[in-house]
Amino acid sequence: MIATSPRPTARNWGTLSFASTLYLCPILDLLLAEVPERWRSQLRLGLQEALVNAAKHGNNLDPSKKVLVRFSLVDNQYWWIISDQGSGFSPPGSQLNACHKTLPCEENECGRGLFILHQIFDEVQWNPEGTELRLGKQVTRSRFSLLMNRH
Repeated sequence: MIATSPRPTARNWGTLSFASTLYLCPILDLLLAEVPERWRSQLRLGLQEALVNAAKHGNNLDPSKKVLVRFSLVDNQYWWIISDQGSGFSPPGSQLNACHKTLPCEENECGRGLFILHQIFDEVQWNPEGTELRLGKQVTRSRFSLLMNRH
């Protein structure tokens, strides 16, 4: 079951929560509904990685545990805050740079998901407990679409 609150508007946050699962298609569709088409596939990959990590690694796919996503659009900046009910983890700092140098490499799974997140999003931040991930992406509309919206 997916629980949602109203769509986000400038400076307002929408909320979506779901039981830990890897069936993420409808969730991703909801989270990306307001994103311009040209950015959707890239952001879909990043959000899928983040949601899989929360459900699988954070909540151990325990259906009694929820993943909570807050999302908003503020001045052409999309934000997603993903929280799980797991015990948390220590996001690698210097280890991430080591993973960047060796990826892609099939046997090196140490930071593939983190690498993907850092490639797609402009902002990637965890809370100190490692149970909440904040993702930000600056998305600008094309000049053509801005002109079309004026008329």
